[in-house]
Amino acid sequence: MARSNLFTSESVTEGHPDKLADRISDAILDAIMADDPYGRVACETLVTTGQAIVAGEITTDTYIEAREIVRNTITEVGYTDARYGLDGATCGVLLAIQGQSPDIALGIDTAYEAKAGAQDDLDTLGAGDQGMMFGFASRERPDLDTELMPTPIWLAHRLAHRLSQERKSGRMPYLRPDGKTQVSIKYEDRVPVGIGNILISAQHEPEVDIETLLKPDLLEYVVKPIVPDVLWSEDFEFLVNPTGRFEIGGPMGDTGLTGRKIIVDTYGGFCSHGGGAFSGKDPTKVDRTGAYFARYVAKNLVASEVVDTCEIRVAYAIGVAHPVSISLDDRGTCKVDPNKLEKLVGEFFDFRPAAIIRDLDLRRPIFKESSSYGHFGRSEKHFSWEQTDRAEEFAKAAADL
Repeated sequence: MARSNLFTSESVTEGHPDKLADRISDAILDAIMADDPYGRVACETLVTTGQAIVAGEITTDTYIEAREIVRNTITEVGYTDARYGLDGATCGVLLAIQGQSPDIALGIDTAYEAKAGAQDDLDTLGAGDQGMMFGFASRERPDLDTELMPTPIWLAHRLAHRLSQERKSGRMPYLRPDGKTQVSIKYEDRVPVGIGNILISAQHEPEVDIETLLKPDLLEYVVKPIVPDVLWSEDFEFLVNPTGRFEIGGPMGDTGLTGRKIIVDTYGGFCSHGGGAFSGKDPTKVDRTGAYFARYVAKNLVASEVVDTCEIRVAYAIGVAHPVSISLDDRGTCKVDPNKLEKLVGEFFDFRPAAIIRDLDLRRPIFKESSSYGHFGRSEKHFSWEQTDRAEEFAKAAADL
């Protein structure tokens, strides 16, 4: 008997207060990485009405104009008028930054393995924290190119990005920076077959009529250009600003905090999630790079066609280079012995932080663009963890299992 169900995921625009906070944190990280690739950064941001507060632990050999970076980031997102609750040119900017804890630096600078006498250079860098990270990839249907991402979060991100593009283009001049999307996909036996419903909450200027202006414009300029034909249905439920209006938004409507949209950042709730957020963290922080590498491994495995769905699970101890565990969940789609495949993953891919940084080329100022519209399922060249450059090689290795 066919199993039918709905699965829902959400995304938000770069003007959402939490995403604005993420973007500021990553903008500061990028400014440091541009001149000091070995800088240590743990940068947290809070934004509220008329105010941005940046705190954290940063150790670097360079100097950045942090206040200018904060103001420029707020401005480029679209907060340029005090009526929006935040104006990049005039808002208050408070900095509360100190150096990285020497106790943390002790484990990162010299890993447990190096202290024990290991000679491998990749054993010198310890994990920047303990914790578990997850990576996921899935080929849900061959005729739908979702970058091997779950369809609900892939589509929610594309709608959110389109919403922002339409605001910036001036086609819908009454839009303001804050916005959210939510998509429910109909599945039959794990295959996406159509849209259940779409919800868009779009901040707007006063006196905009939802039913006669906003809803028709969103359907015409945001939804129709994005939803693939294979999922389109004329009778799906379309909800727009269900409260009736969304004039007060951004940091005036809600305080924004770095790291509060971790499910939006990853797979929309379609798989497990670790305990850590991403933005504002340099590559030694395995909360970020461990999750990036787990996605890279999962995507290469699915691209190799050894599995159709793959969740990679990895865990670290602070100050230790090698993971304390690596495991794999194929959700019943593995085409070889899953126990042997799991063992091969640990042998084929190097999960040590120094190896991840090397293989994904992460000591670069590439992180600000990842702060909105998802860290995964992106086609931009600098998203190195989205490459499937080892899929063919892995398929050959798996053929001998």
